[in-house]
Amino acid sequence: MVARRRKRAARDPEDRIPSPLGYAAIPIKFSEKQQASHYLYVRAHSVRQGTKSTWPQKRTLFVLNVPPYCTEESLSRLLSSCGPLQSVELQEKPDLADSPKESRSKFFHPKPVPGFRVGYVVFQKPSGVSAALALKGPLLVSTESHPVKTGIHKWISDYADSVPDPEALRVEVDTFMEAYDQKIAEEEAKAKEEEGVPDEEGWVKVTRRGRRPVLPRTEAASLRVLERERRKRTRKELLNFYAWQHRESKMEHLAQLRKKFEEDKQRIELLRAQRKFRPY
Repeated sequence: MVARRRKRAARDPEDRIPSPLGYAAIPIKFSEKQQASHYLYVRAHSVRQGTKSTWPQKRTLFVLNVPPYCTEESLSRLLSSCGPLQSVELQEKPDLADSPKESRSKFFHPKPVPGFRVGYVVFQKPSGVSAALALKGPLLVSTESHPVKTGIHKWISDYADSVPDPEALRVEVDTFMEAYDQKIAEEEAKAKEEEGVPDEEGWVKVTRRGRRPVLPRTEAASLRVLERERRKRTRKELLNFYAWQHRESKMEHLAQLRKKFEEDKQRIELLRAQRKFRPY
């Protein structure tokens, strides 16, 4: 009985691959020289009924345990045999079902996470997901026709990619600012149309828009406002209103008189010392 189990395990080594419940395991290797296999755990992407998802249903493959050396291009090439692909995206953690999908910029994307990631592979047809679930391996990530850069070559490539093209960067920034200005103009026009218009229950929305223009939020404008307030407080302040204010003002006046008297005495002494006796 034990010998039969050993023979069966030797014949079907892939059947002994431990995988999470509901996932299929796809063995991959970095290159032909590598003996041990790394496993990708895949399943069809699905969400609860009535929940919106940013990924198309029945055409998206959810991938776990993606190693750091496996890029989006490498994953796309590994699964290209299952059918035509629409998009491949790697992330640090899975997306929430109801989180909005924001467009990412190639110039302002966050620093890649140096670790294992999850992936979303979208096929053009649902049959691609079924073919990927039945895929057998091991698949090679780095081949002679498609080598994966490592070591100093990868560092040089990453540094070259980190330096953006000024013209392409300017075009993307201009496009973003045009879309932002258009969005702000639409919001202002909508707020102007709804200003003073009651809703279904008869309530009127109060906005910050008024007849008087709002002061610009600049440092110079803030300093002018503070100086104006200081002058107002100075005019309103009552001098010598309290007894202690009157007493302190007298003491300050006496101190100034004594100081001036001492200065005058020193000036007179200096003039006497400089005077010369001339009888003839």
